[in-house]
Amino acid sequence: MTTQEREAFLADLHVGVLGVNHGDVPLTVPIWYDYEPGGDVWIITNRASIKGRALDTSGRFSLCAQTEEPPYRYVTVEGSVRAVEASNHDALLHMAIRYLGPDAGARYAKANAGTEGNSALYRLHPEHWYTADYGKDTN
Repeated sequence: MTTQEREAFLADLHVGVLGVNHGDVPLTVPIWYDYEPGGDVWIITNRASIKGRALDTSGRFSLCAQTEEPPYRYVTVEGSVRAVEASNHDALLHMAIRYLGPDAGARYAKANAGTEGNSALYRLHPEHWYTADYGKDTN
């Protein structure tokens, strides 16, 4: 993929797969994320969760976004955690609306109000990109 293609793909709506070191075994879990071309990938998770503890310990993560239907495509980014910020209602609402739409997202954010204090927003500026688009002619 070109730079523009990979950034547009990552910015599209996909459930990401987070990869982070967790002891002797890598932890991989589905996660909501957001990204704007040229910017940071960001995720929200509870700092006391396995994901949160692993992110705080390793200081690095990878994220893979993929299609589920042929022709298969994926983008994986990896890098160091650039910033860890306290999560807030606006960030939670933004992410919930991104994945669930305006009505269900607002209900989700309202139902989870008050949990932001236990969560953190992790930012990663992609250092390495790995991509494939199996719909492109490779000849």
